[in-house]
Amino acid sequence: MPEKVRITVGTLTLEGQLNDTKTARTIHATLPIRGRVNTWGNEIYFSVPLELEIENGKEVVETGDIGYWPDGPSLCVFFGTTPKSRGTEIRAASPVTIVGKISGDTSALKTIRSGNEIIIEEIG
Repeated sequence: MPEKVRITVGTLTLEGQLNDTKTARTIHATLPIRGRVNTWGNEIYFSVPLELEIENGKEVVETGDIGYWPDGPSLCVFFGTTPKSRGTEIRAASPVTIVGKISGDTSALKTIRSGNEIIIEEIG
């Protein structure tokens, strides 16, 4: 590992990389994953069919981080402030396990709307 992934939402395609955590390896083993996006400030998230424990949980994250949120359970992609942020920090609703990172510019994620289909798949 790390493993490269493609995230597709409508006509938007981004690439990222999963890290070498136990949680990321479990997610990689279940790819491709499809879901319907929800938005929460500058975060998109969607339900996943996994029930995993938190691993090195973080509430304050970075732009482009991909997190597993066990309370959902959901995958989250962070690209700016959320309703829980203080100032310019990027804060999750509650601790997440960071499982990867988007490569490059995440600003196009601002165009995503709740209900859009999302697909995360391995790049072979």
